[in-house]
Amino acid sequence: MNLKSFLPAATVTVTLFSCRDIREGTADYAIIPLPQHTEVTPQTKPFILDKGTVIVTPENDNEMKTIAGFLNAYIDECTGYTLATSTEATKNYITLNIDKSIKNPEGYRLAISSDGITITGGSHAGVFYGVQTLRKASPVEASDKIAFRQTNIEDYPRLAYRGMHLDAGRHFFNVEQVKQYLDLMALHNLNVFHWHLTEDQGWRIEIKKYPLLTEIGSKRKESLRTDGVKGTDGKPYGGFYTQKDIQEIVKYAAERYIEVIPEIDLPGHIKSALAAYPELGCTGGPYETAVEYGVHKDVLCVGSDKTLPFVKDVLTEVMQLFPSRYIHIGGDECPRDRWKECPKCQALIKAQGWKDTKQYEAEDKLQSYFMTEVEKFVEENGRRIIGWDEILAGGATPNATVMAWRNAEYGAEAAKKGYDVIMTPCGQLYFSAMDVLNLPGDNAIRKVYDFNPVLSDMTETDAAHIKGIQACLWSEDIETMEQIEYRLLPRLAALAEITWNGFDKQNRDYHEFALRMFNIIKRYDKYGLSYHKGAFEVTSDYENDTLNRKLSIRLNTLGNRKIYYTLDGSEPTEASQLYKEPFTINSNAILKAKVIMPGETDNSLVCDTISVNKATFCPVTLAGQPSPTYTYKGASILTDGLTGDTRYNTGRWLGFLCDLNATVDLGKETEVSSAAFRTDVAIGSAVMDITGMEVWCSADGKHFTKVAESSKPVLKKDDPDGIYRHELTFDTQQARYVRIVGKITPKLPSWHTWPGGDAFIFVDEIYVN
Repeated sequence: MNLKSFLPAATVTVTLFSCRDIREGTADYAIIPLPQHTEVTPQTKPFILDKGTVIVTPENDNEMKTIAGFLNAYIDECTGYTLATSTEATKNYITLNIDKSIKNPEGYRLAISSDGITITGGSHAGVFYGVQTLRKASPVEASDKIAFRQTNIEDYPRLAYRGMHLDAGRHFFNVEQVKQYLDLMALHNLNVFHWHLTEDQGWRIEIKKYPLLTEIGSKRKESLRTDGVKGTDGKPYGGFYTQKDIQEIVKYAAERYIEVIPEIDLPGHIKSALAAYPELGCTGGPYETAVEYGVHKDVLCVGSDKTLPFVKDVLTEVMQLFPSRYIHIGGDECPRDRWKECPKCQALIKAQGWKDTKQYEAEDKLQSYFMTEVEKFVEENGRRIIGWDEILAGGATPNATVMAWRNAEYGAEAAKKGYDVIMTPCGQLYFSAMDVLNLPGDNAIRKVYDFNPVLSDMTETDAAHIKGIQACLWSEDIETMEQIEYRLLPRLAALAEITWNGFDKQNRDYHEFALRMFNIIKRYDKYGLSYHKGAFEVTSDYENDTLNRKLSIRLNTLGNRKIYYTLDGSEPTEASQLYKEPFTINSNAILKAKVIMPGETDNSLVCDTISVNKATFCPVTLAGQPSPTYTYKGASILTDGLTGDTRYNTGRWLGFLCDLNATVDLGKETEVSSAAFRTDVAIGSAVMDITGMEVWCSADGKHFTKVAESSKPVLKKDDPDGIYRHELTFDTQQARYVRIVGKITPKLPSWHTWPGGDAFIFVDEIYVN
């Protein structure tokens, strides 16, 4: 696979000339990400790129010559020839230059006249992105000549940090695979590569002062199977990057204007280092490089006088290899179990006078102390640190940048405290998560495209601390480039769009974006890239019209293909109803919809059941609001007649960090004798069940009477995940208003991965009969 050959499509015309077919392609500026401002001059003579075109660069500018080399490679992929280069302008030219008056260093101007093309950047990086635009506007089909309509483009990115992460700890990817990853990033205008190099399951970076880190720590005795079968494969596994490898990759990334940020995960996720140097742990070992994923109790001994010198030595070599402004030091998922039992750690706590408080345990201060010491060292070397959002526990290091992964609210909290934030919430931007990828149709893409890192309650000052967005790719079940591509594509297009163009919904049109993405997906096909084909599926969008008591249904598919549907559960055919515009229903129905077009072989089918009870399509008010991350279309989800499956993040479930307290207005006094709702339980993800339920009735919406209640114990560790239905029956009541209360688990139990943490409940539908 040659990623340089991945060029967006355009039209191709064939003209007979001198008994030979001359293939002339036409550039198309509807690319991803879409430039900020594009002005095409209609009915003017286009510029024709041909073998006589010359690439013009400033004299003695070697960096610009490298960019010209990229441009020539892209042209060669399209035309089969390379262009001459010069330092003097001609009439048939592509000129590359810099204008410091362009304020954004990654910004550029692309001006096309009948004589030639001029790309002017605020820096060399800006010129590079101008070249990428020219690359993606050029036709993908083989062309002898390319016609570029006269156009003026002014473009720049909205975010300075446009990131993509790769975990090499669980599975190792060689130098060539990392380069291919960087090529995909460059194609999508991403500029930060977050490289996760150390993990419980493997230490992947050569540190010359500590050779055992790679001699021992880079290897594990076996791996968990990735084929869906539980258990291990029984095969030894290993791999690491030499310092020469690192230098090669950093140089390769820099040529594509990608900053490489290394992550050395501290003080947890460190069993691979403890296996090599057991004296760094609280128990002294012996330790083994981990096979199982998850959170491991063995972490660095912060109380040991050997730990900080070791960390400083490692980071010294890391900083010599990586010129990045940031060094990522992890800080996530570090349990305190060993510290509570360790004499050295307890001695340090005593010496510092740390005590348990309502907010933090004394052991939390150990992590804050350790991270602060690491930060001081990194800053002494002219760098800054990034850490996962758990570094806020115990009081964050003073100048850290916080990477918010658990949800966007943690990022908002950090911003309010004055910390710079990179948003990478797992619900939207963990591209490794198959439960998100398997959402029907283009829902996984929508999750990325619709993500707004600036929450509604953030002030302008808070919002200014949101410095970037990053998606993450963890490699627990990823081993090959094909698997990487499948997880990234086409969501990488949506990430490119929001990081480059911003996330203001008023200025964005998803359906216009989807058409551009449809073209990109066809290019993925042409160049053999693996991608998630669910984007082609029909998707359904429902709006609960509680005013008129009916459900509005909209069907979508990329590329404006023909959709046929039925409402009686029968299989759609070309004789079925052709979808033209949104329609409504107000009774039980089984919706089935699919694309039927000549040449289509995809038989994917939308199938949804709408079930009506007395609460369906009725207005709902909530006393406590759902989490912003899991609000979706709000309270109306609870009475739209639609139920969710076991994936709580599909948009069918509301996620609460408080009690469910929902009041349904039935519209008039009605006989009622039962009320119910469903919860979705995923214990490992802190999604618990209710601990009690109440039903209240009222005639006027002001004076309520409790008519039923129940309680249940907090879930145990071995209780099953899945959907739980909760129902209470009571003597028949005359009521217009019915209030349903579901009591949340107050705190996660002691056996949980995050003991004492907040627990969610997820609710999808309310039933009143």
